[in-house]
Amino acid sequence: MMQSDSVPSDAVGRRIACRDEYGTVRFVGKVTSAPEIWLGVEWDNPERGKHNGTHEGVHYFQCSHPTGGSFIRPQKTNFGVDFLLALKDRYGQEENQGIQDCRGNPLRRCQKPIEYLGSRDAEVKQRWFDALLVVSVRECHVSHAIEEDQISNVCPNIVELDLSKNLFASWEKVAQITRHLRNLEHLDLSQNKLLLLSNPVSLSDAFANLKALAIQYNGLTWAQVLECAPMWPVLERAHLASNAISVLERPVGVLQNLTLLDLSSNLLAGADQLVHIAYLPRLEQLILSNTGLTSLYFEDIQPDGKTAMFPKLAFLAIDKNRISEFSTVNELNKLQNLEQLKFSDYAMVECEKNAKTVRQLIIAKLGGLKVLNRTEISTDERKGAELDYRKKFGKDWLKAGGSRDPAKNTPDKEFCAEHPRYQVLIEMYGAPEEAEMELQKLFALKDQLLVLSIKCPDNPDQKLLEKKLPESMTIQKVRWLLHRLLRVPGAELKLTYISSKMDMEIDMDNDLKSLSYYSVESGDCILVRW
Repeated sequence: MMQSDSVPSDAVGRRIACRDEYGTVRFVGKVTSAPEIWLGVEWDNPERGKHNGTHEGVHYFQCSHPTGGSFIRPQKTNFGVDFLLALKDRYGQEENQGIQDCRGNPLRRCQKPIEYLGSRDAEVKQRWFDALLVVSVRECHVSHAIEEDQISNVCPNIVELDLSKNLFASWEKVAQITRHLRNLEHLDLSQNKLLLLSNPVSLSDAFANLKALAIQYNGLTWAQVLECAPMWPVLERAHLASNAISVLERPVGVLQNLTLLDLSSNLLAGADQLVHIAYLPRLEQLILSNTGLTSLYFEDIQPDGKTAMFPKLAFLAIDKNRISEFSTVNELNKLQNLEQLKFSDYAMVECEKNAKTVRQLIIAKLGGLKVLNRTEISTDERKGAELDYRKKFGKDWLKAGGSRDPAKNTPDKEFCAEHPRYQVLIEMYGAPEEAEMELQKLFALKDQLLVLSIKCPDNPDQKLLEKKLPESMTIQKVRWLLHRLLRVPGAELKLTYISSKMDMEIDMDNDLKSLSYYSVESGDCILVRW
C-alpha cells in the first residue's frame, strides 16, 4: 500500500537513499507553508542535513545530531529494491532490464560488472544461479525480499553473502532473505542501520548455520551486540570494527563459539574492559587495533606465570594504539598460547631509536612467539635476540642481585618484574661474562655508523658505491648526499633498500625518518631510481 506521492505506508523508520547519501525517514506529512507531502530524513552524514528536525519553529522529528535532518520530496528518494531483482541484475538478468525502484524507474547502483549469460534457456540460467556460492549485492539499495519462497529455488547454494551498505532497516528484513539460504555461513551486513529486536531468538532459524558475521560501521554498542547474539547460535567469527563499542560486558550464554573477535577502531574505555571477554573458551584471534589502548595487564598471576585469561588465544593485534611501555610486552608473555602478534608502529621506537631493536626485545621477551608483524621468527633470529637481550641487561641483572653462582643468583623483585624471562635465558645460555657485556657496548657504538652499498638498478653504467652513514641520518639528507654524488635532482630520487638478511625491497618514502627507523643495517644495499 502506498501513500500519496508514492510514499510507502510504512515509510517512517525506513532507510532511503538520495543520490550518494543514506538516511532514515523520521517524518511523513505536510510542513508549514507547503501543501505537498514531505519526508523528514535523519541523514547518516550530518553534513548533508540542515537542522535537528525543527523547521520554522515547529518540531517535526528528532535527530541525534543538531544538523542531521532535512526535508526532501518523495520523488527524490529511493526506498530500496527486492533482493532477487538485485541478484539477477548483478549476475545475469534476461533482456538486461536492470533493477527498478519502487516507482518502476531504472536503477543501476551496483558496483560490480554484470555477468551476462550466454544462453536464454531457463534451465541453463537456473543452473547458473544454482552454482552461485559467493554473492555480493553491496550498495545495490536492497531493502527487502518480495517473493521469499523463490529465494531457495533461485539461489539455494549461497555460502557467502555480502549485503553491506544497503537499505535494510531491521533484522526481520534481513531474515526474509537468510532463512531461505540454508547453506549460508558468511554474512556481511556492514553499514546498515538495523533496529534491535524485542525477541532476537525468534530469528535464530534465519541464521542457524552462520559462522562468520561482519557488522561494521553500524553504530552498535557491545550491549546491543549481546542483545542480538541469540540470533547467531553457532557464530565463530565476529567482525565488529568501527562501531560504538566502548564498555564491554561478559557474554553469558552467547558467543561461546567465537574463535575470532575483531573490535578494531572502537574506542575502548580502557584495558580493564578486556577481562569481560577474557574467558571466551574458544577465542583464538583477537583484533584490538586502533582501540586507544595504552597498556595491557593480567593481574591474576605473577610476572613469570601464565594467566587463565584468553586460554586459547594464539593471534593478537594491538597495532595503531598508544602503547609505549615494555611492561605490556611482559604481560603478553603470560598468555598461554600466543604465537602471532601484530604490534607494528610501536611507540617504543622513540626511546630505543631503532625499530629493529624493538623487534629483538619483543622476541626475547615473548618466548612462544612465532610470527611478529606478519614476519616469521626464524630460529637464528630468536637465538640472536635472546643472546643480545641477555648481554644488554647483564649489568642491571648483577646490580639487582644476580650472580653467576646459581646458589647466589637472587635478583630482586623489581628486576624480575621488568625482565620476567631473564632467568629463563640464563638457564638456556648461561650467565653473561664481563667481556661479553663490554663487547656489547663496543658493538653498540660501532653499529651507529652503517656501511652501505648504493646501487642504481636502472642505470647499469653507474658504478656501485659504498658509503659509511650514521644510522640517525634522515632520508632527506640521504637524498641530498645522493644528489651530489649522482648529480640528479634529489626530489626525483626514489629510495628503497634491500636487507642483507631478507630478500625484500623496502620503500624509504618518509624524508623526516632516519635510516634506523627503517631498520637499515650495515651490509644493506640502498637502491636509487629516478
